[in-house]
Amino acid sequence: MIEKSRAFLLWSAVALISCVPGKTLRLTVENPSDFDRSAEIVEIPVSDLTAKIALGEGQTFVLANENQEILPTQITYDGKLIFQAGTKAGESVTYTLSAGTPQTFPPKTYGRFITERKDDFAWENDRVAFRIYGPALVEIDGPSNGLDFWYKRTADLIIDKWYGDDLAGVRSYHEDHGEGLDDYKVGRTLGGGMMAPYVDRKLWLNDNFVRQEVFENGPLRTTFRLTYKDMDVAGKTFGESRTFSLDAGSQLTKVIQAYGTDEVIPVAAGIVKRPGNDAILKNVTAHGTATLIYAEPTGETVGNVYVGTVFPSGLEQTVVDTYTLIHPKTGKEETHSHVLGITSCRPDTPVTYYTGYGWSKSGFPAVNDFQALIAQFAASLERPLIVIY
Repeated sequence: MIEKSRAFLLWSAVALISCVPGKTLRLTVENPSDFDRSAEIVEIPVSDLTAKIALGEGQTFVLANENQEILPTQITYDGKLIFQAGTKAGESVTYTLSAGTPQTFPPKTYGRFITERKDDFAWENDRVAFRIYGPALVEIDGPSNGLDFWYKRTADLIIDKWYGDDLAGVRSYHEDHGEGLDDYKVGRTLGGGMMAPYVDRKLWLNDNFVRQEVFENGPLRTTFRLTYKDMDVAGKTFGESRTFSLDAGSQLTKVIQAYGTDEVIPVAAGIVKRPGNDAILKNVTAHGTATLIYAEPTGETVGNVYVGTVFPSGLEQTVVDTYTLIHPKTGKEETHSHVLGITSCRPDTPVTYYTGYGWSKSGFPAVNDFQALIAQFAASLERPLIVIY
């Protein structure tokens, strides 16, 4: 009886010790795909890590690779530790996570409210850059709530530099001085993949955003929300917000589109369609992820640009929609067309999708190259990297 009691106490002590957070944790990241995933963001709930690693006062999580090199990490606003993992097809990589002193890493993502340029909101990473127009521009150019692309061919963060130089009259960001340029035309369209209600076979476009809120700003992820005024859609009123997130190394920005609706409404993500020699490429994977690529007509100064959207929950249909309007400022008649990916927004369930671009002067010489990137992006969403800890 005494020996049994001692055995029970010993087992209890071992169990208790195993539940006490330690100082280090071994992480293994496995790539289940048949292609390399060289710069993909990995997410781990912080609550899982604090149960395994004891942080002292003023400490944070420090990540090292197999060569004991410290890697950039970020604690996101929604409670995740993220880092970039480089894994070859079918292989795994091991990291060590420990408690340590907080470090500063050069940012690979960035975004801000550009009050000095009519309330734009611009964001970027080491591959791409985006812009959406703000409230101050409405009185000058009229409403425009589509997505603008800034073509980049540098890993440097250029938003502040391009705005600063342009506003100072040093050089225009509409001209390529070796880092890229802004040449994408938006106007009264959805631009490069924004969403709008599509009711009675008509797009219902809102005005520019009225409020912005930044949740996090690098070094590996930038997340913010744009809120719009309530909009009338066929006699019904809906709210609207868009939450954007951009990760380091990604060609596409994540969009969470919400309407606060208590009913199902048809919505469409639209890519503005140009006149000329363009192309529309559609695909649905075996798992139901829908992808849509629009190849713009080749430009003399820009080259080839490819716009891509990815819908993890699929699409109901794809159509080309054309409409005519009178510009509120110029009074001129305009005709615009979109390639629309149509789905449904359900009560309390925002639509989550991704949109972005590839440029022939920055890694995508032909549309086939961008197609491969979009296919791999969709496959990565369907089969995330496996994290073992």
